[in-house]
Amino acid sequence: MSSDVPIEIRAIDEDGLAAWGSAVSVGFMRAGLPDGVEFRRLRLFPGRTLGAFDGDRVVATLRSTPNQLTLPGGALLPVSAITGVTTAQTHRRRGLLTRLMGQDLAAARERGESVAILIAAEYGIYGRFGFGPATRLHGWQIDLKRARGLRADLPGAVGGRLDLVGMAELGKIGPALHESWRHRQPGAIGRDEAFWKMATGELAPPGTDWKEPFAVVHRDAAGTVTGLATYRVNDQWDGAYPDCTLTVTDFLALDRATAVTLWRYLLGVDWVSRVVVENVGPDDPLPLLLNDPRAAVPHTDNFDFMWLRVLDLPTAFGARSYAGPGRVVLEVADPDGYVAGRWALEADADGTGRAVPSTEEPDLALTASALGSLYLGAESAARLAAAGLVEERHPGAAFSLDRLLSTPLKAWNPDGF
Repeated sequence: MSSDVPIEIRAIDEDGLAAWGSAVSVGFMRAGLPDGVEFRRLRLFPGRTLGAFDGDRVVATLRSTPNQLTLPGGALLPVSAITGVTTAQTHRRRGLLTRLMGQDLAAARERGESVAILIAAEYGIYGRFGFGPATRLHGWQIDLKRARGLRADLPGAVGGRLDLVGMAELGKIGPALHESWRHRQPGAIGRDEAFWKMATGELAPPGTDWKEPFAVVHRDAAGTVTGLATYRVNDQWDGAYPDCTLTVTDFLALDRATAVTLWRYLLGVDWVSRVVVENVGPDDPLPLLLNDPRAAVPHTDNFDFMWLRVLDLPTAFGARSYAGPGRVVLEVADPDGYVAGRWALEADADGTGRAVPSTEEPDLALTASALGSLYLGAESAARLAAAGLVEERHPGAAFSLDRLLSTPLKAWNPDGF
């Protein structure tokens, strides 16, 4: 196809899903995979699956789905969750991603989604669209011989029970438990039907080699589910001696006693020499639960995870809660204009707050990308200022902003999308 033929951006309907899915696979360097139409249909929303067409060929892709983000204070904010972003190697450097992203972000703002989120495959791409890393993927590797188990003084759940469950039961139990859990965890997002179909093996994304995990559920004395963990165990031996690794793939607990009970179980499974926790809250006290916290070392895959872009600053900042009273004036640079301008961020003693336009001299100057990193409170304005990513116009302003945005529990999202 000649390079002077106009490339058209079009919304994909169900008839176009196969070609779109194949383009996504090629864009992610996975040629020859099944098109996965049944899987992709679960997240097909009108006008939100986009393709760039060179003639009849899809050469770039982007999809967004509606979701809700838990904010500091527990409010659920409607967000646009962006995924499936690819450009064919033959069509790079033609501005296709810019066109796709621009169209989708504009539509999100019109729909009333004041924030967009994504998982960045490459660090250097999304800052120019106003996204900043807002949560981290964080895990631990625990040597069980050195750990010597959990501390004996830790109170576990009283009167409850643990049960191993199959995937059908997990599919019934998991959604309600997660819905309760995510209201307590800033940074969490909803888990849709597609998530649970993948988690239970009912439906596999193209190119995945799903293996059924173990799933352990905790019920309290009244029979209410208060926690679950899924995990896998490799089959590894040192001669005649078992030397297995248990990898925790999901961990939800509604209270500390349930968490202790589940960790005691996971760290006590027969044949296991080490436990890998792939992703847990960055301030989770897990290492301090061990008799020897030095036995827990950071997982090799710790890195930035969910990126965030603010599209409507007054709505987004008015929806979350604040650590206490205060006021900081921000000057935000945003080439796309969504949050550009000077804003006074104000909070009251009861934790409510607002962002209003201001003509005052700014305390801090920052980009839309830095604003996205700071929104949930998991990143520090003082740290970004030290890195030259935020400019203090008045000394101490970064610390003042951190005092406003800080949270008792760091924002964390365990789920890709």
